[in-house]
Amino acid sequence: MSLKKVCGLIGKYFGVIAVVFLGIGLFAPHAFSWVLGKAYGVSILSVMLGIIMFGMGMTTSLHDFALVLKQPKNIFFGVCAQYFVMPFLAFLLSKAFHLDPALTVGVVLVGTCPGGTSSNVITFMSHGDVPFSVTMTSCSTVLSPIMTPLLTWLLVGKQIAFDPMGMFVSILQIVFVPIGVGLAVKNFFPKFAKEAVDYLPAVSSLVISFLIAGIIGASRNAILNSAGLILLVVMLHNVLGYLLGFAIGKLTGMSWKQMVALSIEVGMQNSGLATGLAKAHFAAMPMAGVPGAIFSAWHNISGAVLAYLYSNYLNEKFDSQYEEEGMEPVPVRVK
Repeated sequence: MSLKKVCGLIGKYFGVIAVVFLGIGLFAPHAFSWVLGKAYGVSILSVMLGIIMFGMGMTTSLHDFALVLKQPKNIFFGVCAQYFVMPFLAFLLSKAFHLDPALTVGVVLVGTCPGGTSSNVITFMSHGDVPFSVTMTSCSTVLSPIMTPLLTWLLVGKQIAFDPMGMFVSILQIVFVPIGVGLAVKNFFPKFAKEAVDYLPAVSSLVISFLIAGIIGASRNAILNSAGLILLVVMLHNVLGYLLGFAIGKLTGMSWKQMVALSIEVGMQNSGLATGLAKAHFAAMPMAGVPGAIFSAWHNISGAVLAYLYSNYLNEKFDSQYEEEGMEPVPVRVK
């Protein structure tokens, strides 16, 4: 089997791989402890997040923002939903389940981070509006240096001291610099970038899996003592995000395919970034990185299930409705 096919399988089954590494973190907690260390004075975790963001830059184009000019209203509502639903849902769930400060920080960070590139893949699998999804991911990422520290400070800043300006700088370093380098490589070395695209999803998947194992391993005992509660909150955060994202799309008059994209975009977060920020800015609270690590594994599993439901049942139902109304039918995957 060629390396390209192996990488394709890794990207396709990332949800399963993430669960496996979560298990490694629980049962062999020291196997990936190096993830949280330093090499030559540089944080390995930050470098790994930079690799993920570099891959995002290599697959991003300025054309991804063209839809902002064509459909400004829908993009505006989509980005507002991204930065309203998940942060405040995280805060409400943390209060409802009486989470301790560390877990509250972790859940809130997941909520205040931008959408992740996994949402674009799941939208494609669901036959949603992929350009709409990509544009929302790009826009929320561009806004993240301001929105993530601001919302985190508004939601937990009074209870837990942290430096919003330091988080702003961290996001610039972890997100914008690697994405900028990725964009530069794509523009100046297009042939290399075209070849690399086939391998980047697998690299990102493995890096995130290593992060999951490292974070879970570092907090193994605390997780085992409250595993059910953490998992329940993470699952509710994700699933309610899907539902509320879809509802907002419907209330704002979006098309079916855009509603599908918005539900996925809102429900799936850049939880790898949340994990990195937790480690960088809440180092005294090791458990703060756990919700992001669990979310990384869970949302890929739930996303795959949601894509199956959309493409095999829900789209088919609305396809018939659209045909009756004389509208363009939604594409349905051949079963």
